[in-house]
Amino acid sequence: MTTLAVTGSTGALGGTVARLLTDLAPRLIVRDASRAPTLPGSTVAVASYDDAVAAETALRGVDVLFMVSAAESSTRREEHRTFIAAAAAAGVRHIVYTSFAGAAADATFTLGRDHHDAEAAIRESGMDFTLLRDNFYLDVLPFFADDSGAIRGPAGNGRVAAVARADVADVAAVVLRAPQEHRNVAYELTGPEALTLDEVAARAGIVLGRELRYEEETLEEAYASRRAAYDVGQWQLDAWVSTYTAIADGSTSRVTGDVERLTGHPASTLEQALS
Repeated sequence: MTTLAVTGSTGALGGTVARLLTDLAPRLIVRDASRAPTLPGSTVAVASYDDAVAAETALRGVDVLFMVSAAESSTRREEHRTFIAAAAAAGVRHIVYTSFAGAAADATFTLGRDHHDAEAAIRESGMDFTLLRDNFYLDVLPFFADDSGAIRGPAGNGRVAAVARADVADVAAVVLRAPQEHRNVAYELTGPEALTLDEVAARAGIVLGRELRYEEETLEEAYASRRAAYDVGQWQLDAWVSTYTAIADGSTSRVTGDVERLTGHPASTLEQALS
């Protein structure tokens, strides 16, 4: 019998995947056992991505691993590589990783470079893999707005084919139920349309009952406004600002049919994702 492990089950995506696969009794790999969901038949193992010994112990006996990417940090690449190496050492045969639609060494969205590095580590590990390259999350975009309802950034008239997290979870569940059918492939998961941030603001505002608007910033203004509001490192500023420049330059505009092809249902619209 195949043993499945799921990371990130205390979060929105990993938790949804774990619940969709309750009948498979996945092993839940968490940092804090007290926050792990209670699922029939599931066991809990404690490990963080940067603890190679704990991770290898937690993953021993696991055949298939669902790895949600680590939280944004300046050490994210090292954390990914440590956990991936631990998975390989523990004998994991197949890893399903949540990557980014624009993952590349020179991705405009700077965190897409982290995902590219994780993908490289996975390929080097010798494990079979499935890469779920998610666009930005559709149900998160409206919450880029500040208290006044303004989404501010240098996105111009660029478009984003953002995907609902629920759709990513549905795809992950399909892949994890039959991983051998998805060996060594990458799927690009998007919504059904590519929207400008003006369109996101107008349509999301109707659903949320809140007046939202997009306000263009120059690159310099974007850095200055965030630097004034938050005491964070340059890597974080670059990540925040490049979210918008990736939209501006077309990096996030490609629409694919992978969600529908894999799940059998159409990708969610903005309105469906928010409701």
